[in-house]
This record gives sequence, structure tokens and C-alpha cells, in this order.
Amino acid sequence: MNPLSPLARFATLVTLSLGLAGCAPMRVHSFLERGVDFTQYRTYGWAPDDQLVTGDPRLDNNPFFLDRLQADVDQQLADRGFEKTATGTPQLVLHYHARIDQRLDLNSVDQELGYCDHCEPSVYDAGTILLDFVDARTSKLVWRGWAEGSMDGYIDNQSWMELKIDDAVTRILARLPGRS
Repeated sequence: MNPLSPLARFATLVTLSLGLAGCAPMRVHSFLERGVDFTQYRTYGWAPDDQLVTGDPRLDNNPFFLDRLQADVDQQLADRGFEKTATGTPQLVLHYHARIDQRLDLNSVDQELGYCDHCEPSVYDAGTILLDFVDARTSKLVWRGWAEGSMDGYIDNQSWMELKIDDAVTRILARLPGRS
């Protein structure tokens, strides 16, 4: 015999669902330019190094960040049948943008749901990784994918940062249109 009423079970389920949704570590989005047949592309290359800076010295001064990001993207694209060009003009030029900002979490949802009586605001590092695929012939953006989420504790821990980059790149490129 279950001591919880159907209403109490429903309330518990809703509360757990909201709690888990609030713990989601990363949000991923993408954009495909209207009318673009992405299956026409098969080669790519990275933009010149001087165009691949984040503006955040914690990332720009970390040689492993760029190496890991590019290696992950290269592997994911190779698995999808894309070829990285070492010479000549690729069909796509890849750019990345990365940013880490401090954000304020006011814990308003926690307080509304009754998780705490005296919720205090907290400051955390929020990060975004964005990948742009630009048509090399027209210099027009054809696809963009990005991931954003908390980077708290990751920026100072190289192993954790690499795992976060791996996860972000995998989830971003999972949204890349398929090739035939």
C-alpha cells in the first residue's frame, strides 16, 4: 500500500523534475541559414590563428584549450565524413568563439519552490563555446552551433576543462546537419 496520495506523488514528481532541470549543466543551440544545402560541403579548414582568440586571457593563455577544442572538432567532423584540407581552399572555414563571464544566480526558483528559506545569491563562471561554419566562396555564415553553461571549477582544473570541452563539442556537432 502506497501512503502517498496521487496528488502528493504528482507534486513530488514535478518537484524532482524541476530540480533536475535546474541542474542541467549545458544548453545547446544551433542555426542553419535558410536555403542552405549543407550536404554540398565536404572540406573545411580553420580560420587563421590571429582570428582565433577569445578575449579571455584565461583561455587565450592556455595552449591546451585551443588544441583540445580543435582536436575534438576535427575528430567529430572526420567521423561525419568531412575532410580537413591542409592545402588549397576548403569549402568551409571554421571559426570559434569562447567566453567565460561571471554571472549572478539569485536562487529565486529555489526560494519559490521552498527549497530554502533564506537563499543567498551566488556568483558563478558561465561559459559559452560557439562554432561558426562559413562558406569560403561567399564568406557567409551557413551554420552556427553553441553551448552555454556553468564553468564553475572548470577554468582552474585542466582535466575538468577538457571533459567540458569534449562534452560541449560533441553536443554542438550532434546538431550539425547530416551529409549524404
